[in-house]
Amino acid sequence: MRWKQFFTPVTSLDAEKTREFIKDKTSDEMMILDVRQPKEYEEGHIPGARLIPLPDLDNRLGEIDNSKTKIVYCAIGGRSRVAAQMLAGKGFDNIINLSGGYKGWQGEKAFGSFSQGLELFSGDESIEDTLSVAYSLEDGLCDFYLSMASKVNNEAAKDLYRNLSEIEVKHQERIYNEYTSVAEKPLSREEFVKSMVTGAVEGGLTTQEYINMFNPDLESARDITEIAMSIEAQALDLYQRASDRSKDARSKKALTQLADEERAHLKQLGKLMESI
Repeated sequence: MRWKQFFTPVTSLDAEKTREFIKDKTSDEMMILDVRQPKEYEEGHIPGARLIPLPDLDNRLGEIDNSKTKIVYCAIGGRSRVAAQMLAGKGFDNIINLSGGYKGWQGEKAFGSFSQGLELFSGDESIEDTLSVAYSLEDGLCDFYLSMASKVNNEAAKDLYRNLSEIEVKHQERIYNEYTSVAEKPLSREEFVKSMVTGAVEGGLTTQEYINMFNPDLESARDITEIAMSIEAQALDLYQRASDRSKDARSKKALTQLADEERAHLKQLGKLMESI
């Protein structure tokens, strides 16, 4: 490492300005880089972040796309500033250090190891298989919302669960339509549904795992929206990580689009939360 790397100026933004910057960006425009240790990442991270611990950074520069804006963060901002300076010293540009780090983030969060949920996406899937898995994750979440609508007593909560399930149905339709446009011999909707994987909802966890993690009041509109946001954040995170490991260009593009759609869903839910 050259000493001049420590004197290379880098841009720093606080959490509020970083969230504002990220809000309208797609996965093709930015890369979020977490330079903490794996255990820290597992306990919570910004959705879609790629884990490259600071001690490994110098040997993993090939994983960093210099065509994208790079948002670098750690726990409180110290390691990420060093990482940003290292990257600048290596010729990378468009680097933003998240001042205050994850501790000051106060935004959507994802949980689990970098490999969590990736058993659903080996990286070798065809575009057809990728869309089938994505459809099944949407299906699991839709079933969860509908089952909760039938169980709760609060009418406002019932309506919210139904509305959330309708969002998932529309997303399923979009995924199936994409499948029919790319498959050489597309299955009928009924056959396609039979081919799905089961057992998980968006983000790679079961609904019970989400409930156990957050212990929400399932009659509360605010808590319902909170858990929906957590699931969408987890889904964004899973699709982005799956995209990063995908070897098929069309699958990678589809997964990136799915991640961006989850980011849009998060924005919608954020507006809903503000109105409650």
